[in-house]
Amino acid sequence: MATRAVRGATQLDEDTREHMLARVAEMVVDVMTSNGLEVDDFISVIFTATSDLVAEFPAYAARQLGFGDVPLLCARELEIERSMPRVIRMMAHVETDLSRADITHVYLHGAAALRTDLTRVRSVPDETSGA
Repeated sequence: MATRAVRGATQLDEDTREHMLARVAEMVVDVMTSNGLEVDDFISVIFTATSDLVAEFPAYAARQLGFGDVPLLCARELEIERSMPRVIRMMAHVETDLSRADITHVYLHGAAALRTDLTRVRSVPDETSGA
């Protein structure tokens, strides 16, 4: 079994605790489903948030999903001019039989625009736009 890194990102519509927990949980579950992972496959997860997100720790959403024994870390994303607002990113280290080329990285909502170079990015329609 190999150790692989899996990336994910999501954009929030607003900085509220409930919205953050829902979007982070959606991202984590999508990473798990897309890669056939269970909580026990995770070695560690690093979450970053842009400076405009302060309502909750993103890792708390993972804790609610059963990641109690998985080391989780939250950090602040770099403040780069013209960067996308209200974004939470994750990099998970997992044990998997998938090759690096078969890992599916998950970019949801507006964050899908961050990695258009990945061919298997799955975009979730924005509920507010009706798309």
